[in-house]
Amino acid sequence: MLAIKAVIIFYTRLPFFRNCILPDDYFKNIVYYWSMAGWLTASVMAVVLYLSNLILPMNVAVVLALASRLLLTGAFHEDGLADFFDGFGGGLTKERILAIMKDSHMGCYGVIGLIIYYLLLFSLLSSLTVGLACIVILVADPFCKGLSSFITSRLTYARTAESSKVKVVYNTLQIKYFLCAVSFALIPYFIIFAVISPLFYLSAILPVVMFFLLTAFMNQKIQGYTGDCAGALFLLTELSFYLSFVVLARIV
Repeated sequence: MLAIKAVIIFYTRLPFFRNCILPDDYFKNIVYYWSMAGWLTASVMAVVLYLSNLILPMNVAVVLALASRLLLTGAFHEDGLADFFDGFGGGLTKERILAIMKDSHMGCYGVIGLIIYYLLLFSLLSSLTVGLACIVILVADPFCKGLSSFITSRLTYARTAESSKVKVVYNTLQIKYFLCAVSFALIPYFIIFAVISPLFYLSAILPVVMFFLLTAFMNQKIQGYTGDCAGALFLLTELSFYLSFVVLARIV
């Protein structure tokens, strides 16, 4: 129960449990429950998309669905994506990249990166029927959060705990947390795609490739990861999941 409280406190802006004081250890392992948070954010997005599309055009419903996740999470991951683009786009050394990512101001790379990201995300979801869009949201969000949580097993933390934005450094992966991350990530993936078409299992290939490419890039540039890198990794692998799904949907 405390782990669930920690997930809600850390990954959402819901007021529940906001006044709870939890031990730091729960937040040091929070990344391995990220895919659990994906069940919540994906469900909210899918419900908003479906209900909005009953009375509004698909493109408007998609915008409302995307806005619902932004409100639910406080643009937590999108802030990381913007900082990622700014840091890796404008920094030439590890120290400079880390300094830029910690700066609260958004630069040119961050603005352009977010615009391109949302244009692609909006276009991909709008190209699907509302049913398929809801399905891929329910699968992609937890799957890519679970996948991205393994950044801690690929890379070491590039900052110190004191210089971290959220003052949390994730613990290294343990077997019980591995099972938790994998379970919440794969249950929707296997069940939902088994029902609609097993061909959609192939949607996972591109996000996995993206995961390894991006973590290799981070390792080359800053010899590790930050919280911003983790957020960017999730959003970019999720975007690649949608891209794969749309391509496969044209085949099925």
